[in-house]
Amino acid sequence: MIFLKSHDEIEIMRAANVIVAEVLAELRARVAPGVTTAELDRVAEEMTRRRGALPAFKGYEVHGRVFPRSVCISINEEIVHAIPSERRALKEGDIVSLDFGVCYRGFYGDAAVTVAVGTVDREAERLMRATQEALMAGIAEVVVGNRMGTVSAAIQERAESDGFSVVRDFVGHGIGKRLHEEPQVPNFGQRDRGVRLREGMVLAIEPMVNMGGPDVIIKEDGWTAVTRDGSRSAHFEHSVAVTERGPYVLSQL
Repeated sequence: MIFLKSHDEIEIMRAANVIVAEVLAELRARVAPGVTTAELDRVAEEMTRRRGALPAFKGYEVHGRVFPRSVCISINEEIVHAIPSERRALKEGDIVSLDFGVCYRGFYGDAAVTVAVGTVDREAERLMRATQEALMAGIAEVVVGNRMGTVSAAIQERAESDGFSVVRDFVGHGIGKRLHEEPQVPNFGQRDRGVRLREGMVLAIEPMVNMGGPDVIIKEDGWTAVTRDGSRSAHFEHSVAVTERGPYVLSQL
């Protein structure tokens, strides 16, 4: 079932997503060689609780597995859902995805950004730029009356135009009183197909784009998704409300 949100509910979701955006901005500023992923996770949780919100991912359960941390911090060939660790330190030249969500006043916010650690090579820069631009291309199609396939196709077309591939095993999603709601938001598709967008829908749009092929492997921890071919991956995400005035990006400061 797709839940449509009222104006007031969307404004609560905006407040939740501002917290997400503030936390991500702080984490981004702290990304540097030698910093552990667990350090970043602690910063995120402390900031969130000080703002009266709860980390959305900590304790999230899928098929009996519980995510133990507040942020998904995925490095290089890791696509999504990597667990922060005291033993994992960032290195010069890495690219790192910071995926974070909160629950605030009964509603969820969710966003992600991929950040360079120090100086990265030109291909990594090109991958991150293409992924971020794919996200913005999808957001531009969040218009009342459009179909989901048009959003998905815009993402796919931008990512593939640079020779990259979009991950198909994971998709974006609706968001509201639950972290994951209907409808799904694939990062691939055909224009003018799928669910028609209606005012009050809120979508977490999140392209995951690989430098190599699209295939995915899940590591033994049951959470961390990596590229099958070992190529690097980038991930950007915004929570976006469908309004009569066009897309309302809730997770943008």
